[in-house]
Amino acid sequence: MSIKNDRWIRQLASKGMINPFESSQIRSINNSKILSYGTSSYGYDVRCANEFKIFTNINSTIVDPKAFDEKSFIDFQGKVCIIPPNSFVLARTVEHFNIPRSILTICLGKSTYARCGIIVNVTPLEPEWTGYVTLEFSNTTPLPAKIYSGEGCAQMLFFESDEICEISYADRNGKYQQQKGVTLPYV
Repeated sequence: MSIKNDRWIRQLASKGMINPFESSQIRSINNSKILSYGTSSYGYDVRCANEFKIFTNINSTIVDPKAFDEKSFIDFQGKVCIIPPNSFVLARTVEHFNIPRSILTICLGKSTYARCGIIVNVTPLEPEWTGYVTLEFSNTTPLPAKIYSGEGCAQMLFFESDEICEISYADRNGKYQQQKGVTLPYV
């Protein structure tokens, strides 16, 4: 496996791997500084959409990945989302992905958020996975924290294999295939 540069990422994007695709690094909108998004040296910085699910424990529910209670979230839509102290928020990317069969994609948080105690967690995007990426933002601080929609929030790194995988995510009928909105856990 090897990581490829921005030229290679632009080539993949021209084939519909990332939509919408920004071929350069965007650092401001209308002369206002933002958290950057678009093509980077060896990856792609994705944006957070304006749809959020804010975790709350008002029902004193046990968090169970096998039986997750939807009532543990409050739906919110807006330009800025406040993450409660020591809690988390689910969101999705603005970008839709179609991962090729020979590519594995890893998501990492952006350093600006990490330096504020906001951690981005996403599992790998496997070969032939398709959809909008559900993102998790954890606020590790004892204070409320902000995240911004329409701005960069995480970086995708693309690794190309020397050979095509035997069984892709699509072949296995992966349960999170074709995600459209923020998707909750289920078994």
